[in-house]
Amino acid sequence: MQPSFTSTLRTAAALLALAASGTALAQKTTLTVYTAWEIETLKPYAEGFAKVAPDIELKYVRDSTGVITAKALAEKGNPQADVIAGLAASSLELLKQEGMLAPYSPKGFEKLTRDYSDKATPPSWVGLDVWGATICFNTIEAKKRNLPRPETWKDLAKPVYKGTIVMPNPASSGTGFLDVTAWLQLYGEQDGWKYMDALHENIAQYTHSGSKPCKQAGSGEFPIGISFELRAHKTLASGAPIEMIFPKEGLGYDIEAAGIVKGTKKMEAAQRYMDWLASKEANQLFAKDWAIVAYPGVARKIETIPANYEQMLVKNDFSHIAKNRERVLAEWQKRYASKSEKQP
Repeated sequence: MQPSFTSTLRTAAALLALAASGTALAQKTTLTVYTAWEIETLKPYAEGFAKVAPDIELKYVRDSTGVITAKALAEKGNPQADVIAGLAASSLELLKQEGMLAPYSPKGFEKLTRDYSDKATPPSWVGLDVWGATICFNTIEAKKRNLPRPETWKDLAKPVYKGTIVMPNPASSGTGFLDVTAWLQLYGEQDGWKYMDALHENIAQYTHSGSKPCKQAGSGEFPIGISFELRAHKTLASGAPIEMIFPKEGLGYDIEAAGIVKGTKKMEAAQRYMDWLASKEANQLFAKDWAIVAYPGVARKIETIPANYEQMLVKNDFSHIAKNRERVLAEWQKRYASKSEKQP
């Protein structure tokens, strides 16, 4: 029996619709995401998002905090990123002040700890997790050199530690920047710079990575590395002979945060990504790496981190920090850049 002309048309139409559907599924939207997340976290975070948005592909552009911040600012007139995620809140606040972020309140935003996001409604940036300062102290190398265990930041300025300390350059490292801003807040502007002058006498090198000082301490290259808790925890877990020290005066910290770049042509996909970043599922992934996350009740206890860790954090004013970033970094470079490692 020959098919009718009508049925033939219907069959053709169905095949065309199926082909169009397949083409649509094959054509993913690519989101360009600028980030300073640790390299080992990029894949699991992308895989987590892919489970809820298989039609969106993430294209990471990853570097240290200072480099990503400078890159975004340099592209202000012609933005290349769609979303910035896993960058310091102090940097995102600066981008907000430059008018470079599109305010958006993700689905479920009201469930997050409000203090860890932009104060405006809707927020221009949303906090994901917190990272704070930690000293990595190599007990074997310290014993060889007869170095006492430091308990405070001011201990590190004592002459006994001359040439034994490495820390990140705040111009390139978000960890270095949170250290500097914390000391200026803890001690005041004048005494903060006076402290850093004394600390500088003991610094062997300023690195361009927040992770590197702890890795150097872990390998024994230097006895003491000023770093952050995730890298310290992982270095200790690898078997390195270090202790994690949380100075008693208080801990500098910043927030890994995310925001949509104003002018993106992929707003719907960018908003879906922000929705996922604010979700409990995403925060459960963040909690595998960080002791404090934005979604209450998700964080897990990490044995090496004090139970009162959140209470040890300094009181950060991110708006003030962002407004003074350029001035503080210029002053730091003028005083201390002579000991920075060469850029790769």
